[in-house]
Amino acid sequence: MRVLVINCGSSSVKFQFVETVTQEKLAWGLAERIGEKESLFTYKNNKGFTLSKQKVFISDHETAIRSIVQYLQNPDSGVIKNNEEIEGIGHRVVHGAEEFCSSVKITDQVIDVLKKFTFLAPLHNPANILGIEVCRKLFPKHVQCGVFDTAFHQKMPKYAFLYAIPQEFYTKHMIKRYGFHGTSHRFVSQKAAEKLGKNIKDLRIITCHLGNGASIAAIKGGLSVDTSMGFTPLEGLMMGTRSGDMDPALPLFLMENLNMSLKDVNTLLNKKSGILGVSGKCNDMRELHECIEKGDKDCKLALEMFCYRLKKYIGSYVAAMGGVDALVFTGGIGENDEFVREYSTDGLEWMGIKLDKKLNLELNRNEATISASDSKVPIFIIPTNEELVIALDTEKLIKGETVDY
Repeated sequence: MRVLVINCGSSSVKFQFVETVTQEKLAWGLAERIGEKESLFTYKNNKGFTLSKQKVFISDHETAIRSIVQYLQNPDSGVIKNNEEIEGIGHRVVHGAEEFCSSVKITDQVIDVLKKFTFLAPLHNPANILGIEVCRKLFPKHVQCGVFDTAFHQKMPKYAFLYAIPQEFYTKHMIKRYGFHGTSHRFVSQKAAEKLGKNIKDLRIITCHLGNGASIAAIKGGLSVDTSMGFTPLEGLMMGTRSGDMDPALPLFLMENLNMSLKDVNTLLNKKSGILGVSGKCNDMRELHECIEKGDKDCKLALEMFCYRLKKYIGSYVAAMGGVDALVFTGGIGENDEFVREYSTDGLEWMGIKLDKKLNLELNRNEATISASDSKVPIFIIPTNEELVIALDTEKLIKGETVDY
């Protein structure tokens, strides 16, 4: 089945056109800076056609999606002849609250529920909903499906998802740990089970999704039993520009003693902290390494903090699950940064996690085993593929099958 996967941001539309039988991406690209004078449009296909960052004016999301469809059907760049060759449309949706614990077909009722809970993801869900509404307008006869970043984590036990505040804040205001990157954690944990040749229901897996945004999940029996991101994506690991875990009284101190506003604190913790805040230079791990090579001590400190905090989470999740059967690294940093993988596992040999440093240096960006031959716990690099997950879930829903996880 050929499925168009749409991921709408506030000023961008990312897409992939996927053949689910072969699991091949036929075309992919990105429209960004939507609404600005010089928008950018990138389009590639599996036949070698490449359009790289063409400067155009893209007024809105509907124009962006129309452009994507035009390129899909263009004689030079296209991979289809007409809309009928698009057999389904899958949408990435960031937040499904507690209403959506798996992927669903989009209906008017689903959209109403998503709008009701936009306050839980005010920066993301409105754009996701907009993308759905545009596609329903442009493809009125096509089945549209939603796959939620939060869904995979919604079966966490109550003792793991509740915060230690009066329970009425959960029952009345829906304040709890939701977790994010669920589609990625689900994909790579299943891949790890396949590499082990075992049923995921018999395994305890720790998955580390490391990019500019980063999270770690404890997956036991195929279910997420804990994850580092919480009510928002700010909690948990140190990230590119996000602080991650910190004393919850710190924002109060900043507002009371430094006269910072709520907006100031929000900007500080989400956009000026993390690797950027500590290094004072950059939020990109590649740039960080370049600065470290030049002797920058603050950049070295940022790397040490990032890896130390990741190591602490790995250890705590081993304890939470009573052991671990596989450790997985994924995401831009997880797949490409040998230093992060080495430093975050160094010292964990006593719990059976032992890295092969030579393999770790040689194998990047490809699916690989990087644990030492005498490591009790296999360590994997598994490139994530959230778009494929969305396409496969969409196919199942169109065929009338249940998507359960």
